[in-house]
Amino acid sequence: MRTRHDWTFFLALAVSVVLAASDSRACTSIMVGRKASVDGSVMTSHTCDSHDDSSAISIVPHAKHKPGEEVVLSRREEDPSGPMKRLRRKTTGTIPEVPETFGYMVGVYGIMNEHQLAIGESTFEGRPELASRKGLIDCDTLTRLMLQRAKTAREAIRLAGALIEKYGWCDLGEALTVADTREVWLMEIVGPGKDAVGAVWVARRVPDDHVSIVANGSRIEEIDFSKPDFFMASKNVQTLAERKGYWDPKSGQPFRFCDAYSPESRAEVATTRREWRVLALLAPSLHLNPNSNRFPFSVKPEKPVAPKTVMGLFRDTFEDTDFDVLKDFTVPDGTGKAVKSPLANPFMPYDMNKMLRVNGGWGWRGERCLARWYCTYATVTQSRGWLPDPVGGIVWFGYANPAMTTYVPIYAGVTDLPDDYKTDGRTTGFSRRSAWWAFKQVATIASHRWGDMRVEVAAVRAPLQDGFFSDQRAVAEKACQLLKQDTASARAFLTEETAVAARKTVDAYWSLGTLLWTKYDEQW
Repeated sequence: MRTRHDWTFFLALAVSVVLAASDSRACTSIMVGRKASVDGSVMTSHTCDSHDDSSAISIVPHAKHKPGEEVVLSRREEDPSGPMKRLRRKTTGTIPEVPETFGYMVGVYGIMNEHQLAIGESTFEGRPELASRKGLIDCDTLTRLMLQRAKTAREAIRLAGALIEKYGWCDLGEALTVADTREVWLMEIVGPGKDAVGAVWVARRVPDDHVSIVANGSRIEEIDFSKPDFFMASKNVQTLAERKGYWDPKSGQPFRFCDAYSPESRAEVATTRREWRVLALLAPSLHLNPNSNRFPFSVKPEKPVAPKTVMGLFRDTFEDTDFDVLKDFTVPDGTGKAVKSPLANPFMPYDMNKMLRVNGGWGWRGERCLARWYCTYATVTQSRGWLPDPVGGIVWFGYANPAMTTYVPIYAGVTDLPDDYKTDGRTTGFSRRSAWWAFKQVATIASHRWGDMRVEVAAVRAPLQDGFFSDQRAVAEKACQLLKQDTASARAFLTEETAVAARKTVDAYWSLGTLLWTKYDEQW
């Protein structure tokens, strides 16, 4: 016989599942300037926190094109035909092709090209009335065009701005983090309004000795047009806001991009809490207030930041803070008493602060940590200007929940990826032919007893990851030697190094999943 608090418990669980299921596109990107990093590399990153995107990644080769060729553009739309929630591409139109396009790595979004230009992403939506279906270019398409046609961050931003102004933006409010071997920028884009063609955009450079974060909220406030080395913007960035009534120049208030075009960004605790957490961990002496809705655009970290640092941030669950999602929470049982719920954890949709007294809500619209159970993949990129491009650019690539994944080094010079990385498993159902499922299986099993299984996962993840870090010097030295002799041999070497690391990691995670099933079979 069920007690009253049993029904309360299951009702709360059901509600949490439904609400969490709508928490898509909730990505985080952390940026690191070259003087803030441990080795002088420029870094950006991305957790592709999405329920319905493909898990396949691929290498698009360098290409030359004939006069008159065109690029077919498309945007993402829901596709209900598969066994799992997914998207499909719908053609929006064409634009002229350029004579030459650079090779690049692409997943849901473009990631890095052969010149070490790298991109991260985070959706902030913005004002719904600014969305337009008249444009031709959405966010994923824009990142591909930027990597195909630009070598530096500034060039990519100017190119992106020109393309969306001419051909039109057909997406929500989006933030792109754009890095090269010298600097990293944050670019924010919104639509021009219903049935209009064009876009509104702004970009701000992260100081070389600083770090910054974007977490589903617009981060750029005032624009200093007198500093073109740190700010870029579309010509209509203020005039459209004035025309729409988002900002009155006669008010005496300065123009702030985020307040004009995404005022909800500063009201979303899921956004501001992540901003606080990353900035506070990297610069603890600032004593930032976790309940604030305004933080510095960037901060100077108190210790040099390594890729391992960023990976650790992506594993964060607010542990040892008042917002720790690993704690047991008290759930009212309807009788004036309370029962303990062990459901709070960052790896399934049960991560709420007090199940029936939610602190800020669920998912994107409420409390959430950086590590997400529904993440498709995460990247941490390094652009290293002191090394030749093929080996200088690294994409540290990890599948599924960032709290549990191991990041494989993929070099800018690789010519191909293992078949199981190129095979989508996210939208097609379970398959051992897809590397994504090796990591997703571990994440799903471990979520049910994370307090115990986190030890098992760390025992596999940590030595693998540390081994890949330790290998970097030798790989770089060998690749540089080969590049002096023959570029093709060097690229073949880097491709094989990536393939070996990927095979080693995927095999380890398939074995780890089997271990967890076996060891905890009767202990659920």
